[in-house]
Amino acid sequence: MTSTDTTREEAVTARRTGVASRSGIAAAPRVPEQSRGRRGVRVAVFAEDLILQTGVVQQLRQRPEVELLSEGEAGRAEVSLLVVDALSETVTEHLRRLRLATSGRIGLVVGQFEAGGLQTIVENGVAAVLRRSEADQDRLVHLITALANGEGVMPGDLLGELLDRIGMLQRTMLDGRGLTLSTLTAREAEMLKLVAEGFDTSEIATKTSYSERTVKNVLHEIITRLGLRNRAHAVGYAMRRGLI
Repeated sequence: MTSTDTTREEAVTARRTGVASRSGIAAAPRVPEQSRGRRGVRVAVFAEDLILQTGVVQQLRQRPEVELLSEGEAGRAEVSLLVVDALSETVTEHLRRLRLATSGRIGLVVGQFEAGGLQTIVENGVAAVLRRSEADQDRLVHLITALANGEGVMPGDLLGELLDRIGMLQRTMLDGRGLTLSTLTAREAEMLKLVAEGFDTSEIATKTSYSERTVKNVLHEIITRLGLRNRAHAVGYAMRRGLI
């Protein structure tokens, strides 16, 4: 075999094995095609004490979906995770600081949670809650990825309480202003008036500067929301209640 043939063979071998035979320097390992361009969600973990923080960090460190940040990098976090025993004034203050210090979303891993604390955590930017007794590796990663995707995570009982509070708040606001859920918006009232005057969909669209599709959608929303049969029924309903 000539020296030229030997050189070619070495070059082929180097390309196949990823090793430069003459220099002895290992080449950079190949990155699987499906892994290129992918990275974990940037996460900063905070806790009341080192033991709580270490426990969560050790679980997350094993997962490729997560990129753990140091304390100095916390401002870059997409998700800030606060791990506590229970909600307290100190924890609430920490949540306030987190909300101001980062543009990322906030998750809370908590040992004990009093029902009355739900409003406090929502007001301070918490979008996901996980009880520590349920905080295994998979659930922690699920909470983090949900937050990174703009979603929220709540235990079933807390979600039920949240919906109850929203309903109560809505009723309080409406009743206090003398409104009901059947009140029409200005746009809805305008379109129903035009229906009452005999205009069809295309004419209403011209007069209101909306598309015909929008007009149909608005009128359909009124009929559906109020449980009515058709446009004529909606006009009669609105006129009897002085809405138009």
